Amino acid sequence: MRTYSNEPPKTLGPQGAHLVTTLHERGRRVFTLAEVGEITGLQPASARSFIRKLVDRGIATRLRSGLYVLVPFELGNAHEYLGNPYVVARELTRGKPYFVSHGSAMDIHGMTTQPQLVVYITSPAPMRGRTVLGTEFRFVLCKPEHLFGTAEEWVEKQEKVVVSDIERTVIDGLRQLEYCGGFTEVAKGFWMRRGEVSVQRLVDYALHLNVGAVIRRVGYLLEAYGIQAPGQVERLRERLTDAYQLLDPLLPPEGKFLARWRLRLNVDPDEIQAVVRT
Repeated sequence: MRTYSNEPPKTLGPQGAHLVTTLHERGRRVFTLAEVGEITGLQPASARSFIRKLVDRGIATRLRSGLYVLVPFELGNAHEYLGNPYVVARELTRGKPYFVSHGSAMDIHGMTTQPQLVVYITSPAPMRGRTVLGTEFRFVLCKPEHLFGTAEEWVEKQEKVVVSDIERTVIDGLRQLEYCGGFTEVAKGFWMRRGEVSVQRLVDYALHLNVGAVIRRVGYLLEAYGIQAPGQVERLRERLTDAYQLLDPLLPPEGKFLARWRLRLNVDPDEIQAVVRT
């Protein structure tokens, strides 16, 4: 989201130029009030007043209390600028453990063709979701022992964020389908990156989480797409219980029962196979 004004082109005084130059040298397009004080030498109250003036002039945009982003000069008189939403997500965690997850991780890994309207961040630290300049940031709580299967990925020339790897992204999608657009969207993402997926790692993650519905959906997904993984499917089947789960809990409880995976197939198998032909 950007807003524009009829004000003259933005100009920087010596102190503002020093701040902007230093932030660029540090690769810190998103920055904090504490950094403003450290770079300029201003006391907190003066630093707050100083950055407020830069915001008013469109040099920076306030993202939340004490967090700002530089507005690129090439945007002219734009006064509101979010920047890369995944970098903003990282900064919103305030240094707590996190990883970009679900539909947002699918976007980073090139596993979706749909626009992502919500940024999902998983963390063991409870954090309140917020909307910043029209973009919703939603935090998903996880157990500390479930902080695995992540890696740093470049999302800008100088910016990395922690994101779930492809296998963990598939697992999280199959566990919480509501954050990824449903089973068919996760299946499509899996198919798009199937050549990069380690089936053993995928199964390891599913068994480590030990969620019955996920174990069932992983097994079904592998067989639906004819993925050859000797021994891995058997590992999943060993964990099955007698209870049946819906293939996609976002859809009505209907469709055939598949005894092999203790699933009710409430997604048309033809719809899942259509992914291969697109």
